[in-house]
Amino acid sequence: MSRPFFAGLLAAALVAAVAFACARAAPLVGAPVFAIVIGALVRAVRPLPAAWRAGTAFASRTVLQAAIVLSGFGLSLATVIGTGLGTLPVTLGTIVVALVLAPLVGRSLRLDAALRTLVGCGTAICGASAIAAVSAVIEPPEADVALSIATVFFYNLVAVFVFPPIGHALHLTQDQFGLWAGTAINDTSSVVAAGYVYGHEAGAHATIVKLTRATLILPLVAAIAVLRLRAHHGEGKRIPWRHIVPWFILWFLVAALASSAGLFPGAWRPGVAEIATYLISVALAAIGLQTDVPRLIRTGARPLALGAILWIAVAASSLALQRLTGT
Repeated sequence: MSRPFFAGLLAAALVAAVAFACARAAPLVGAPVFAIVIGALVRAVRPLPAAWRAGTAFASRTVLQAAIVLSGFGLSLATVIGTGLGTLPVTLGTIVVALVLAPLVGRSLRLDAALRTLVGCGTAICGASAIAAVSAVIEPPEADVALSIATVFFYNLVAVFVFPPIGHALHLTQDQFGLWAGTAINDTSSVVAAGYVYGHEAGAHATIVKLTRATLILPLVAAIAVLRLRAHHGEGKRIPWRHIVPWFILWFLVAALASSAGLFPGAWRPGVAEIATYLISVALAAIGLQTDVPRLIRTGARPLALGAILWIAVAASSLALQRLTGT
């Protein structure tokens, strides 16, 4: 690992430290939100050197995954499994809404099939990770991949800011908000950020729901691969499953198992929760440092329109399904 790598990682860590200080003065906003805002402001005023991007990319992905694994030490395995299975009807319902609406709305907006599929899968499952996984199967043009990621990411940023106030306005409980965030926000980083801003219980609940949702990328990619193989008479590209499987979820379950077995001292949990929140802020700071907001807005009206319609439909259907199922 080179000096520029550590410089990028350190930049994200410093922004997160400033965000933590700001959150002490305004706890309702929360360190993760401050982190992504400060990071984006730094990016707008003085972008980091290109050589530092490896460090910020590591922070935005691997550090976030480490934070999620750490949060598992504060949960029991029974809680994780119970929450995942108990919220599955809402999770599956919102995924169906996104996948059904994407081709219908995308076609009416005159967007090509690959872009419709990518934005739909990114909204339905887990943002950029789902887009990357599906891209490995359908091999879309690079421009469509960039457009879909920018579109989904734009609404991830918006969700971090608007979901907590809406949740308070609707008087959602911690568990209700966690389920809403976990099913209606696309990317894991934004789900975790919005959840923990609303409350620690909401953050833990949102994390479990989101990880359950993320595992569904596997059957989705498998289904798309089968359809593609049939369309091309068996001449398909080999799927890189090793890169598609979200392995960090297994470590999250191991952490929850260790907590359930009493291998992790309960007295350590508050400190570990604080460290996990800081690591989440480091990841959000890195995302902010990499985010060119004006460029996201210039993505294009039609992809942004598709993303907005799907996002609103999924958010509304999540709340409706919670009420219908009594989840």
